[in-house]
Amino acid sequence: MNNGKNSTENFDVIVTGGGPAGSTVASFIAMEGNKVLLLEREKFPRHQIGESLLPATINGICVMLGVSEELAKANFTYKLGGTYRWGRHPEPWSFTFGPSSMIPGSQAFAYQVERMKFDHILLNNARRKGVDVREQHTVTEVLEEGGRVVGVSFNDDQGQKKTAKARYVIDASGNTTTLSRTVGERIYSKFFQNVALFCYFKDGKRLPPPYSGNILSEAFSEGWCWYIPLSSELTSVGAVVAREHADRLKAGPEAAMQHFLNSTVMVKDFLSSATRIIEGPYGQYRIRKDYSYCNTRFWAPGALLIGDAACFVDPVFSSGVHLATYSALLAARSVNSCLRGEIGEERSFNEFEERYRREFSNFYQFLVAFYDMDKDMDSYFWSARKVLNTEERANDAFIRLVSGTSFTGEPLFSNAAEFFQAHVGVGDLFRTAYEEAANPIDDRNFDISKFDIAKFNPKDFIRDFRRGIVGLIRQAQTGTHRREAPVFDGGLISSSNGLSWMEPAEGDAAAGD
Repeated sequence: MNNGKNSTENFDVIVTGGGPAGSTVASFIAMEGNKVLLLEREKFPRHQIGESLLPATINGICVMLGVSEELAKANFTYKLGGTYRWGRHPEPWSFTFGPSSMIPGSQAFAYQVERMKFDHILLNNARRKGVDVREQHTVTEVLEEGGRVVGVSFNDDQGQKKTAKARYVIDASGNTTTLSRTVGERIYSKFFQNVALFCYFKDGKRLPPPYSGNILSEAFSEGWCWYIPLSSELTSVGAVVAREHADRLKAGPEAAMQHFLNSTVMVKDFLSSATRIIEGPYGQYRIRKDYSYCNTRFWAPGALLIGDAACFVDPVFSSGVHLATYSALLAARSVNSCLRGEIGEERSFNEFEERYRREFSNFYQFLVAFYDMDKDMDSYFWSARKVLNTEERANDAFIRLVSGTSFTGEPLFSNAAEFFQAHVGVGDLFRTAYEEAANPIDDRNFDISKFDIAKFNPKDFIRDFRRGIVGLIRQAQTGTHRREAPVFDGGLISSSNGLSWMEPAEGDAAAGD
């Protein structure tokens, strides 16, 4: 390694950002024997939001990373599903991840995590996998040569300017990314433009067993609240409101949060004997703009965007860490394949983008349907988000974008107006399914008679939504690969260890992942 003041270091891959996306992609690439540099601008452990996880991360990605035992020892809260006070029905309803024929009971769980601890576990694991992890190193410039990204300039932890080059640069630095402008353009959804105000409480109440570890999401007149039990004492509480209601923050976060909490029923009761934490890393109010967005491209020659650097969707279904780590796995497969010279860059990176865009689109469509369950017809927040009363119908560019038609592949839906028309009322359909069965994809709970299934079939939609997640969990648990069909016509399939792409067998037709 060169250590001169103006020297340039060389790697196979440079990853910017050490959160779940960055540490995961760096680990999976290093596990294939490649030389990886990870640059993280902060010093871990550090605070981060996005504390409620999904089974695909815990029982899929984390198993493949080899951190399952360490996570179990961390005593994170065991999460069986989610509980909602949402829609026109006053009583709360819950869903579970299983057990079902698709997800056995032993894998039908996730964790509520303190991200300071969870992210630190993943970053330290990257070090153990051989990644050169450097904290408090800030990327200042993306280096390009001949239309290709070839490296970065950065300031090290002593403030010295350094340069590193690599075959590939992967941006996992989150929503503040600068590399995304090199790759494409960020487009914002008109449907999800919310602001989140959050803080932490001690000694809040819990739901009765077996749902005591569930995230509780409660809708109120101006938005919705999350209530996440991070430990027996610590609770994360946030209010998500439309930007039109953000003016309440002018009175200060304390007054604004009190107003939002007073608008709830369950969350207000659960906090009746709790105390807000006012010291340490959990001792302040924080604000985040939860504006959903998607980049026009997820890759360019020499560069890939993963996690929030590529796209972000409303957090009501706890999809953040899942999308981050899933996109990291897809990107690692592409980079590993290219570094070995087995598959061309364009074909390999197209596979990454199409699959990641498809997963993001599934969550986006699901959330549009979920927000169709208005809490209060007289409330501006909810009436404005009734699917047929929003500008989203005309937001054709974003619809085409999230479905992948701005780049390659066939659209998941071709006409925005038809898509939203087809989805009206599907939110209540999902609620009914969740209330009546532990397994939300049980066909018996779907009455599709009112839907034009040529435009939208809820059963197919939910199956597609979960098929890739289930396949990932199965592969991680068994350590072997069950031969799959490509997701797209002419597409690739994952290798036996899940860390690269391979060609499908001749004659294999595209099917669900």
